[in-house]
Amino acid sequence: MRRPRWHELALVAGLVARTLRAGKPRPISLEQRLAQLPAQGLPLELPVEIRWNDYAVPSIAAGSERDLAVALGAVHAHLRLAQIEAMRRLALGRVAEALGPAAVELDRALRLMRFGEAVPAMARALPERTRTWAEAFVAGINHHLANATALPYELRLLRLRPEPWTLEHLLTVSRLAAADISWLVFGRLLRGHATLDPATWQALWPLLQQGDTLPVPERAEEAGFGPVRGSNSAAVAASRTANGGGLIASDPHLSLAVPPLWLAVGLHAPGLDVVGLMIPGLPVVALGRNRHVAWGGTNLHAASSELIDVRGETIEGWQETIPVRGRAARTVTLRRTRFGPLVSDGILLRAARPLALRWVGHRPSDEMTAMLEVMRADSLEAVRTALRPFAVPGLTMVAVEAQGRAGRVIAAHLPRRPSAPLAGLVTRPEAAWSLDDLVHAADFPVPEEDIVASANDRPGETPVPVGFFYSLPYRARRLRALMEAASPVDLAALRRMQLDVSDAGALALRDRLLARLPRDRYPDLVQTIAEWDGQYDATSSGALAFQVLIGALARQLVRAPVRAMLGAVWSGRAIIANRLGDAPDEALRRALRRAARAVRRHRDWGGAHRIALRHPLANLPGVGPWFALPHFPAAGSSDTINKTGHGLVTGRHRVTYGACARHLSDLSDPDANEFVLLGGQDGWLGSANAFDQVDLWQEGKTIRVKLRPDGRHRTTLLPR
Repeated sequence: MRRPRWHELALVAGLVARTLRAGKPRPISLEQRLAQLPAQGLPLELPVEIRWNDYAVPSIAAGSERDLAVALGAVHAHLRLAQIEAMRRLALGRVAEALGPAAVELDRALRLMRFGEAVPAMARALPERTRTWAEAFVAGINHHLANATALPYELRLLRLRPEPWTLEHLLTVSRLAAADISWLVFGRLLRGHATLDPATWQALWPLLQQGDTLPVPERAEEAGFGPVRGSNSAAVAASRTANGGGLIASDPHLSLAVPPLWLAVGLHAPGLDVVGLMIPGLPVVALGRNRHVAWGGTNLHAASSELIDVRGETIEGWQETIPVRGRAARTVTLRRTRFGPLVSDGILLRAARPLALRWVGHRPSDEMTAMLEVMRADSLEAVRTALRPFAVPGLTMVAVEAQGRAGRVIAAHLPRRPSAPLAGLVTRPEAAWSLDDLVHAADFPVPEEDIVASANDRPGETPVPVGFFYSLPYRARRLRALMEAASPVDLAALRRMQLDVSDAGALALRDRLLARLPRDRYPDLVQTIAEWDGQYDATSSGALAFQVLIGALARQLVRAPVRAMLGAVWSGRAIIANRLGDAPDEALRRALRRAARAVRRHRDWGGAHRIALRHPLANLPGVGPWFALPHFPAAGSSDTINKTGHGLVTGRHRVTYGACARHLSDLSDPDANEFVLLGGQDGWLGSANAFDQVDLWQEGKTIRVKLRPDGRHRTTLLPR
């Protein structure tokens, strides 16, 4: 492990000292927080009313879409200013300006990703209606920056006064939010490839691409021993529901962060009534509903990027200046070729040979208009048409009409390339695809269905390859099976579905191992494993024993470099599982011994499998506990619908990835909309609404947000 450099230690020491001087964040009530919202003098045409519920969820009612967007920007800044400022600095590669020399290499790598490459062309091409909305949203943020009486704790600690936002900043942040999930795969595979011999790599590469088509035990068809990362979205057509209206249920899976990466809102203007979840700093509802349709989505794992070996190609360089807190600005050299920036020069995709990144996001596209039109859509066909300009990140969008159909839309722009597996992780220049020949995936034929489920699985046959690294199909099949079994379906059934912790695929592997487990030394433990029902309840000793058993076996039977490579893709756990059934007797005995120790120490799955909600400041020594909640038991696993991600288990561990927000709507009732965040709505440290939804999350409860303006706390925003 690399030792911290002196300037990194100095940064930590300085932050600790400032935190001690600032003291623990002071408690502040919802009423006090609402009083901090600068409500006077906004660039509005008419007054705007905001009704807040007790969980700080706003319902914003305006006389025009422009005024609505101004108010929305002000609300985003009020609730999440520190978070959206961090996103802007990441998008622009200006982290060192806040954190000092320790972040210079991060800034260099971020600038190499060229998030703003297409932004000038995108800004010029925005339709007038979208431009008006986006600029009004930015005006709302800037009003807050200019008039707020206090800055968030994090910005005060770093002594940062954010500069005004611009439309270009907004579009660049939107490109950061569209970062290709393939980069995560690329980075891990590049690091792992350097540690493997050629023969091992050649054997692994086909499995890494085609893992979702691996033969697996028959019982795995019910649920699957699947991926670590993903999201769920499911819809039911009106003909299959109890109340005669379409239903939708979505739960995005992301890093468990404080504050969460979502905001719940209600938006109301003439001809527009929407409730849903938004990414802080972006002015569109990513998943939600209006009066006519509801929508959700999961990451498509689209092949929107490729790495190109540019040895022998012409390479040009240019210099940029990185502002550095407390030090002189640093001038760095960045390089690019005709294929794109040399990302191998940076720490995010470091490689020994020069590699250029070709990314669909380096080409202009218009996701903002696409999602604004989805928010206004009145039919499934209107959703499909709206999503045609949507290029990155590739999504499988699920939509359902209030009184009619349900269906999916592939929202992505994809390269035209041969329908064949990738020859390697890195492409030769002559085989690279062209950014000038992209296919609009929304035009792909996708059948309409009464019941639709998406969980990052392969989308079926398509005219061009959509991707190469998919999740296993069994989570989507489990979603569908639960909805089929509940027919006619209602919200209660979908609520139970989102909390499902069953993994029958794990039982298939358990059964393969059970016949060979020695019972002489640990008969009670073997009996516990034999009686386990495949449910990852927090109180299950069987789930803990099984997970530690396979974790210990994997560490014995699969070399660490190979485990790292398999962990880079979503089907890696299934590939590992297929290697454990023939474990030698001695390996089984050692694994049982480890499992016995874990059960004695932690008792059950929730004793070892923990959710710990931590703000980034929780990593500071000494003062860290000020910024974290006590950890608590978690149900579910990496492979269940109620996803709580983990690696190979050997003892107590923290859930770092999984379900972090939930949405449910019954379109037969404009007010039957339920949301919950793993954390709270307000990003202000010390706020009464910073963590107030954690108990709801643990109890499987939700907050109802009406499609009509509703809430007992009122704020009136006034024009200049």
